[in-house]
Formats: sequence, C-alpha cells, structure tokens
Amino acid sequence: MRILITNDDGINAPGLEVLTAIAEEIAGPKGEVWTVAPAFEQSGVGHCISYTHPMMIAKLGTRRYAAEGSPADCVLAGIYDVLQGGRPDLVLSGVNRGNNAGENVLYSGTIGGAMEAALQGVPAIALSQFMGPRTEDLDDPFEAARKHGVATVRALLDKALWDQGDYRLFYNVNFPPVAAKDVKGLRVAAQGYRTDTFFGVEPHISPSGRKFLWITGGPQHKPTAPGTDVAVNLDGHISVTPMRADLTAHDVLADLGARLG
Repeated sequence: MRILITNDDGINAPGLEVLTAIAEEIAGPKGEVWTVAPAFEQSGVGHCISYTHPMMIAKLGTRRYAAEGSPADCVLAGIYDVLQGGRPDLVLSGVNRGNNAGENVLYSGTIGGAMEAALQGVPAIALSQFMGPRTEDLDDPFEAARKHGVATVRALLDKALWDQGDYRLFYNVNFPPVAAKDVKGLRVAAQGYRTDTFFGVEPHISPSGRKFLWITGGPQHKPTAPGTDVAVNLDGHISVTPMRADLTAHDVLADLGARLG
C-alpha cells in the first residue's frame, strides 16, 4: 500500500511523527509512506489552496518533503509532483494537536487535507488528538492516538463505506483527551456544535502604536449534543464521523423550491 501523509501543524510537529508510525504499520514492510507536509504551521487554514501564488517544495529525506503551503496544497503537491501521478492508495492527515470536532471542523487544515484527497478520488482519513487536563501530565500527550491509531485506521479500511461519488466520503477521527488505557472504544458520531463557544478577536496595541488583532477561541471542553463528536470524546470514546465536501443543505431544498416557486 502507498500512503501519503500530511498535517497542518507543520513538518516538525510531534503529531506527524505519530502519524508516520501509524502509516508505516498500515502500509506494511512492502508498502510506501510518503510525507508532504507544510514547512510551517498552517492551523486554521481550512481547505484553502495557494491559488494566487506559487509555493516552494523541498526534499528533506527519503519520501519526505516540505511545502510552503496549506495541507490541501500538500496533497496536490504529493499527488501531482512528488508521486508524479502515481496516486496513493490512502491519504492520512494529522495527527493534529487538539481536537477537530464540533465547529472546529470548519476551520481545520487537517480536515482540509483529507477533504482535498477525497475530491481527488483518494480514500482519506483525518486524525486528531483531543487535548485536556487528563493529557497534560502524560509523558506523551498523543498516547491515545499512538496506541489506538492503527486499529482505528484498519477498522475504517476494512469495514467503512468507501464510495465513488462526486463528493466521496472521507472520515474524521478524534481521539479522546485521556490516557490510552482509559479509551473506551470507537463511537460513530455526527459533527456536534458547541453552543457557547465562538471564535473572536482580541485587539492589542504594538510598541509602535499600531493595532493588531489576535484570533481567540472559546472553551474546548463544553460537550456538544449527546452522541455527537465532542460529547463522545469527553466521555472517553474515539469519535468517527463520516463527511463529504458537499455543503448543500439537502434537508431544505424541496421546501425552498416551493417557497420560491
């Protein structure tokens, strides 16, 4: 199996090392693991691509590349330049430091990398490690992902649906903010919504008198609705959420058509 891996925390992020180990075990001794990851951190860039300017790509080692672009850029670079059109069998994106559950999904570069792979017709899984008070004192805060990552990916490859549609399925996995021994298992869960957590801005004045705005986030440990991703993560389960890039609100199409005549 040929696996392409990327992330949004950057080529030197510890979560990418975890993902490399997961991918190498999945690929097996006769397989290939190719890394194309951002040269610098790209958290929060979503599914953006560097459409208006070029990006530099550099080979750092055997099957290991860094690109000055987003995770989606890295997937495109991997498929069409690094692999010279020799398409991967699977794209893995992560392991993100922090959850990509709830509304975080919409901003996540980790998700963006997996989404681009799906749009390119390649099976894809995004993986993230929820962080919290119970991971702060661990020697390895990625312990849950490191211990349970291979089994989770294998379960999806063996048992999940992998369709051939225009907006094909990809999967979002979040490992809970607990030690590996405390993980309770897998739960399929819808994307949730934290009703009291929003992104905002915090103004600061620089020494030169200019105003700068920092983007701020809200509490990450407020549970979403029962059975949805954040809720099951906080309960100690690995969440698996099937996703598509199609943003159409299919549930209101017919009603809107009737209203507009």
